Amino acid sequence: MNKPLLSLLLLTGVLTATAQKQNDVTTPLHAMQPDYPVPYVIPGKADVKKVLDRIYNYLDTVTPPVMINKKTGAVLNDASQLDTNSAVKQGDFRLTSYEWGVTYAAMLRAAETTGDKRYATYVKDRFDFLSKWIPAVKAKFPLDYIRSQRFLHQPIDPHALDDAGAVCAAMIKAQRAGLNEGLRPQIDVFINYIVNKEYRLKDGTLARNRPLKNTIWLDDMFMGVPAMAQMGKMTGQKKYFDEVVKQIRQFSGRMFNKELGIYMHGWVESMNPHPEFHWGRANGWALLTLTEVLDVLPESHPGFKFVLDQYRAHVKGLAKYQDGTGFWHQLLDKSDSYLETSATAIYTYCIAHGVNKGWLDVKAYAPMSLLGWSAVASKVNDKGQVEGTCVGTGMAFDPAFYYHRPVNVFAAHGYGPALFAGAEIAALLDQFSFRMNDSAIMLDETKSGSNVPLRW
Repeated sequence: MNKPLLSLLLLTGVLTATAQKQNDVTTPLHAMQPDYPVPYVIPGKADVKKVLDRIYNYLDTVTPPVMINKKTGAVLNDASQLDTNSAVKQGDFRLTSYEWGVTYAAMLRAAETTGDKRYATYVKDRFDFLSKWIPAVKAKFPLDYIRSQRFLHQPIDPHALDDAGAVCAAMIKAQRAGLNEGLRPQIDVFINYIVNKEYRLKDGTLARNRPLKNTIWLDDMFMGVPAMAQMGKMTGQKKYFDEVVKQIRQFSGRMFNKELGIYMHGWVESMNPHPEFHWGRANGWALLTLTEVLDVLPESHPGFKFVLDQYRAHVKGLAKYQDGTGFWHQLLDKSDSYLETSATAIYTYCIAHGVNKGWLDVKAYAPMSLLGWSAVASKVNDKGQVEGTCVGTGMAFDPAFYYHRPVNVFAAHGYGPALFAGAEIAALLDQFSFRMNDSAIMLDETKSGSNVPLRW
């Protein structure tokens, strides 16, 4: 037998023997690295910031706060230049949409937790733009023209909670932070619509006549309630907080499934029974509402404990449905529905925020929020676009509608939540230390302490 062949046979025998020796006796199998579909890591704050910066750089480029002449492309500087050729320079997203209200609020939170003032400047520049041009357009053109041309029509002439609530809440936050002056007139327009003009059921619950008469949308908890809560914080008027608690009670009483710990998307007054479809992002809007309210509702208010208990019950319910990838599903309780980014990002933010505020047990809930962030971060591409986000979604009473809603990087709903999630994870990493304990992400009790008390 020639020597090369003999050497090959001997080597093969050694490798085979080595492979055979890798058993439960010779190898710590529990320490082997699993093939995780999403990185299972403790993120560094610098890594989180890199993801946030990618999103910021993209959004800063594609959402210009500029008024132009549509024919010439010339930039307009003052109201005297307005005419029928005037328009807001088109970007990838609308500066006055409810999705962008979420994005503005998330930018403010990112500025707080990272110390990067660019995020706050993003908000200031666009709110300054709106506070300059909204009254100018309103004074220059009749309302019919504004409506037909959709020329800053949402803030000038709101027709739905979508037009008012999220941007209003963000404006109040910006004004309270001292970023912008001159926002109060627009805030008052929004609040007036929410409080006095939005359709309601006989008991005062915010409602719509779409798609059917006397329909409650879970989405509207967020589209109306946080703005009223912020108004209560800004003015000190208890009536706003009373209304906030009332709305949460009435939405939750009709739509929260206590057994599952999650909300259904829609409730129709004339319907019996109510088909329950537990849409991911609608549950996100509900949890974000509870989170936003807890941030400003006085602890002395008689409804505070109810809101906190509802928040905790919802988080506990959602925890059961987190996928092994870190994502949550489009329909929360349907594991064959697709994994959806915007809902995952909202839950990640709200749970991490609850841990940071002492509303939730850090040992129990921080790991799932870190896993959620890893999932969200995996969907932020090199351009800073957020992938895997469900497009705008109405209401249905069959599963096919939800299962097959498209996803798109231009679905604006993903950007604010992704920024919120990263901002809050940055704060979590500042406040607590984590380590791999028996290959699992856990609180590092040697640095954070073993007893982190809950508030209330």
